[in-house]
Amino acid sequence: MSDDEVTRLLQKAYQDEIETVMNYLSNSIVLDGVRAEEIKESLELDIDEELQHARMLGERLKQLDENVPGSEAFVATQGSLQPPEDTTDVLGVIDGVIEAEEDAIATYRDLIDAAEAADDPVTEDLAVTLLADEEAHRTEFRGFRKEYAQD
Repeated sequence: MSDDEVTRLLQKAYQDEIETVMNYLSNSIVLDGVRAEEIKESLELDIDEELQHARMLGERLKQLDENVPGSEAFVATQGSLQPPEDTTDVLGVIDGVIEAEEDAIATYRDLIDAAEAADDPVTEDLAVTLLADEEAHRTEFRGFRKEYAQD
């Protein structure tokens, strides 16, 4: 059995990744306009990576003999990443992605600390790997944000 805080954070991260997949998929479908194409393509590429993150987190929970959350345990938290009513609001989606990535970064940093305290180097290593991916996503979307701020 794992440390309670490690389990809680693994389950939170798992659910966050699943929610991110859902929102990236929705936004990659609904955005309209020429300027939206690059954002849609980036979101589409990130869907597979975020799903892989969820898979890795679920596998780690299984290895620790802990519960992998199902849909009944799901609680949505990404209000800013919901598909926009104005389907040309690309900037709103970019800001939502940045916020979601910052939340993931904070969760993975907390998981690193909790895993270190629980003497769980495997979970710590996983969290470091996923943290690097999320920081790269945030950097990419900060770049998109800068482009939109110049207009």
